[in-house]
Amino acid sequence: MAELKRSLGYPAIIALGITSMMGTGLFFGTTLAAQKSGNASLIAWLILGAIAIYVSTLFAELASMFPNAGGVYEFAKQAYGRFPSFLIGWLAWIVSNIGITLAIVAAIILVFPASTPAALKITIALAFIFLLNTIAYKGIEGSTKVLIVFASITLILILAVLAPAVFHVQPENYQPFFSTPFILIFASLFFIMESLFGWENISFLSEETNNPEKVIPKSLIWSTVIVAVLVIAIPFVTLGIIPWQQLSAAPFADMAINVYGPIGVKIVSFGIAFSLLGTAAGSIVGSPRLLLALARDKLFIEQLADVHPKHKTPYKAIFFQTVVAVIVLFIGFGVYKTLLSILVPLALLMYIAIIMTVPILRYKQPYRVRPYKAPFGTVGPIIISLIYIAIVELWVLFTPGAQGLLEIGLSFVLFGIPIYLLLLFYHNPSTARGFNNLFAGLNLWMENWLLPKRIRKKILDIFSDVQGKRLLEFGAGVGTLTVQLSEKVGNGIIYATDFTENNVALLQKRIKKRGLNNVYVLHDVHQMNRVHPEIPEVDMVFSVGMLSYIQDVKKVLHDLNGILPDSGKICMVDYVDFFKVLPNPKWLSNNEIIKQAFREAGFSVEVKRVKGWFWNYVFVYGIKTDRNVPFI
Repeated sequence: MAELKRSLGYPAIIALGITSMMGTGLFFGTTLAAQKSGNASLIAWLILGAIAIYVSTLFAELASMFPNAGGVYEFAKQAYGRFPSFLIGWLAWIVSNIGITLAIVAAIILVFPASTPAALKITIALAFIFLLNTIAYKGIEGSTKVLIVFASITLILILAVLAPAVFHVQPENYQPFFSTPFILIFASLFFIMESLFGWENISFLSEETNNPEKVIPKSLIWSTVIVAVLVIAIPFVTLGIIPWQQLSAAPFADMAINVYGPIGVKIVSFGIAFSLLGTAAGSIVGSPRLLLALARDKLFIEQLADVHPKHKTPYKAIFFQTVVAVIVLFIGFGVYKTLLSILVPLALLMYIAIIMTVPILRYKQPYRVRPYKAPFGTVGPIIISLIYIAIVELWVLFTPGAQGLLEIGLSFVLFGIPIYLLLLFYHNPSTARGFNNLFAGLNLWMENWLLPKRIRKKILDIFSDVQGKRLLEFGAGVGTLTVQLSEKVGNGIIYATDFTENNVALLQKRIKKRGLNNVYVLHDVHQMNRVHPEIPEVDMVFSVGMLSYIQDVKKVLHDLNGILPDSGKICMVDYVDFFKVLPNPKWLSNNEIIKQAFREAGFSVEVKRVKGWFWNYVFVYGIKTDRNVPFI
């Protein structure tokens, strides 16, 4: 299996940090903050810079401890466990996608006048999404070169405007400094927090960085310091040139007018848009690595863990991200402030969860090597978390409609819970057993819908010579197929096994009621990983609905091989393509992979797929043989 390639150093990671952290607030935030607290909003920018630099040291400690592609997900997994880490990973991915859309929407708004047809603006935004994701797909080296270009042009642009603008500052514009209640300084922080988000994107590239224990921490801190200096300088100069009451929605462009005039501001506007696309590019490069880490741990679609054999990139995760980014773009296009208001509380919630892992891990893993150790790592994260909570609370108190936007954002997080439960259903034996126990009665009542007669007929027609044979029904469920097999086998024997207590109870009840003396039922809670040791040699194996539950495919197929004679027959059927959209277990997604798994276990099989209304069926049938010959 292809793996990610280690090739990155300081320039690439610092460039990623700069592009990722230069949020839209860098160019638009001066107005949003000043609308809340006037010139005193400069205090908010200073607070933001100080907080950001300290948070970067916390991320640096965590990244030095766990230099893996999962980044924030890996930190959470070590501190909180499986379910919380999934939610945090899910939250980080949502934040990333909203951030991508926010940056692209802001760039389009800045360059194109309001009269431009929406269809044209959306088409251009889509083109940028496809272009940036294509670059990310082609390889990390090419992606980082693009990020270095984005970072360089952004820094040149900002300095080209700031340096001459300093000479246009008029000190009287800072007066009066306090024109609103002092508390609103902290409320204004909410709208500029996004100016210094993005540490998580750096952590995602740890697995592709040379000497990540040193490079990632230093890059995190230095890129944050660089952006923080600019984030503080821009509003200081802007408010010194333009009274805050006269600021437009694009204050950085206003400042450029004072320096270069109307013609120069057009160039600057395109430069700002280019910088914002760089911000989107940082997330587009980083976030697929998060999906890869989740998929590796079977906490997301397994196929997204695949790495391209040539480009060494998580290409399926990039394709998936592209589709989601397009969907989010259509939903959020034209509502910049709404997107910002949804993004900020979600990002702060994520950052609280992440920075709190520092004191937790210092308690849980005190002896783990920390190549970099953040100052005040026990108390500092608690203080920062309280500040983040206070910022969101003040935003809710002083902003009409904020409560509703907060609830919308949190609903996105809660949507991850059913996804997690679905993943547990596939990959956690105890959860699958509990679910099947709960719905055993419903399965019996709906058996003709769940396993239609036409599908049962196809199964029985594959190997019709069962009379007098010894059969194993591996995963008998409530006995839907068992009853018909019992009639077909005559004086033969059926060993019916299942991993759920309620299914076994219903099956035994049916057997007793019908007087089926040729069926022996065994309850096996470990059926997902083995064939019950009491099962003797049999002539045939039938199974319906068990393949997707099997956790150790190699072990189970080896066990099945062990109880069959040479040329013994096997027929296994499972449900796939649920509701035509839900993903399958990775190994059931490709017929050749299925054939190879059975071939390695000593079977020659044919694989066919049969369409159903709400899901499809995969049929795997063949014989035990040492010869590598196709089964016909």
